[in-house]
Amino acid sequence: MKWSKQQMKGMLWLLKKVAVVLFLGLVAWAYQATQPPPWKTSGSPGGPPITASRIKPRDGSLSLAHTVTGEAVNFSGMLKEVTVILFLGLAVWAYQATQPPPPKICGTLDGPPITAPRMKLRDGRHLSYKEHGVSKETAKAKIILVHGFASTKHDMMSMTEPVLDVVEELRLYFVSFDRPGYGESDPDPRRTPKSLALDIEELADHLGLGYKFYVVGFSMGGQVVWGCLKYIPHRLSGATLIAPVVNYWWPGFPANLSAEAYYRQIRQDHWALYVAHHTPWLTYWWNTQKWFPASAAISMKPDILSRQDLEILPMMAEKRSNRPQATLQGVFESLHRDLMIGFGKWEFDPMDLENPFPNNESSVHLWQGDEDIMVPSSLQRYIAQRLPWINYHEVPGAGHLFTAIPQNFGQILKVPLLGRD
Repeated sequence: MKWSKQQMKGMLWLLKKVAVVLFLGLVAWAYQATQPPPWKTSGSPGGPPITASRIKPRDGSLSLAHTVTGEAVNFSGMLKEVTVILFLGLAVWAYQATQPPPPKICGTLDGPPITAPRMKLRDGRHLSYKEHGVSKETAKAKIILVHGFASTKHDMMSMTEPVLDVVEELRLYFVSFDRPGYGESDPDPRRTPKSLALDIEELADHLGLGYKFYVVGFSMGGQVVWGCLKYIPHRLSGATLIAPVVNYWWPGFPANLSAEAYYRQIRQDHWALYVAHHTPWLTYWWNTQKWFPASAAISMKPDILSRQDLEILPMMAEKRSNRPQATLQGVFESLHRDLMIGFGKWEFDPMDLENPFPNNESSVHLWQGDEDIMVPSSLQRYIAQRLPWINYHEVPGAGHLFTAIPQNFGQILKVPLLGRD
């Protein structure tokens, strides 16, 4: 049985209430368990009989009763202190469990070494990049590549013969870069779609690419291109989004359409994305704890791969072996930050964007496999309907990784520049 978004919210609300009641019950039980029973005073109803002589002190109490009472009070106080310490310890443990370890910054004493060129950004962070293709001086088009989830600047280009032929034919220059927190680029705890667009603009200026350039983004990197279309459209010669990740909470989607796509995911991603959106401060804990399954993309579960994706995987052996390079500085500022931003609350809705090329001086293209399990094609089609200036290309039989086929990537590069599919 599939639950609607409203039913799921209701169940989560009920579970929270039950959890609160159980927690309060546990506190009450723990308090009662630490309280000693009242002492039975000798000679009182229910108390033991008096079998020896007793004296009455000046204050009227019995010496024996006074001694027992004093011991009982001390014992009770000790148990209360132990209980408080235990609960404080539990609270500290819970807090620490939700706090990610600090990232290991590249180039610092305990961090990984710097092995590639880097530039210093406006806020002091460093961005690592890699140049490909022909030289800037002889290039007819300059393209900034934006990598996807759990990837690096090394993963965007498959420099096999079909792609090399296109690069030489069209005289293409490329620069790929590690997004903040990935590879050798410094983390950005304040990362947003806008800050990423401004990072790209600064990279272009640093490398002297000229006032206008192309952007091409894959998967989570494709989502970054929406930010470029929003914040730096005046700097773009063109834009290509390849299987861009969609945020199910973008307000432009009809509720029934986004809910249908959301619940078509495997069940563990229902929860992983719900946590990233509604309680982002729990994202690290959710994806590192062992009680519940974490994000399928993080755990590399094969269930999220299509038939074609599984066939393509052997072609991507080198890229997959590079995955540890993506998280050199830690998983939180790379993988987890991606989830928090990609599925968090955005400051704009891509479906409200205006055509950056109203005079048809260039174009925006969106490519999507119709059998993609990770990114629903139904939502991409809706975006293309809402934004008629998007050139939408749906690839039959393709999954999420179809650009790993060199002929496909070569075609994607050609279309915006030659104006034909």
